[in-house]
Amino acid sequence: MADEPPVALEVRGEDGDGRRYSPSAARNREPIRDALSRLIILPASILEVASGTGEHGAFFTGSLAGLHWTYSDIDPESLVSQDAWQRLDHTGRLRGPLTIDASSDDWLAAETAGGWDAVFSANMVHIAPFAAATGLIRGASRLLKPGGQLILYGPFARNGVIAPSNAAFDESLKSRNPDWGVRDLDRDLVPLAEAANLAQQGVTEMPANNLIVSFRKTA
Repeated sequence: MADEPPVALEVRGEDGDGRRYSPSAARNREPIRDALSRLIILPASILEVASGTGEHGAFFTGSLAGLHWTYSDIDPESLVSQDAWQRLDHTGRLRGPLTIDASSDDWLAAETAGGWDAVFSANMVHIAPFAAATGLIRGASRLLKPGGQLILYGPFARNGVIAPSNAAFDESLKSRNPDWGVRDLDRDLVPLAEAANLAQQGVTEMPANNLIVSFRKTA
């Protein structure tokens, strides 16, 4: 994956201080925050994989006291934006960014951070080769504390059934790169998670045919 930089599927705004802005992050940040507030017991240390512009982490730490959030990415432009958000943080609970290739079995500095309460990733597994999804699950199993959670946000199919808007999105993704595509939660990801000692904990329906999916580390 390191030789295939991530591609943003939307036009992102920029600020003079280095921060970038995502229209989709502005739309989904509050529903995701509300879902996280129900899933995570605070205080908690969260590693975000593929943090994009960095808006999610800044918004969540500003909204949820006791949430410690660490950015990571492989995309240089995203890392610059995340660094800008972190430098302007006033909570003291926003950290990173770390450089992580999700498909790798060595997440570098994250490997020595001492165990995470949760690993979070939004809108990554469909805009990357499937190796990124498998690596994300392996990495979460490797780094989470016992009882920790892997939390995913994005569009998914369920047992071969897919919403029409997500089916159209899947076709668009595959036209850009045949290794991309909306993943089937039950057929593609749950078996990998179970093999990695991550038991599916719950699925929350979100706006625009997206889901929040949580897995808990069982061993």
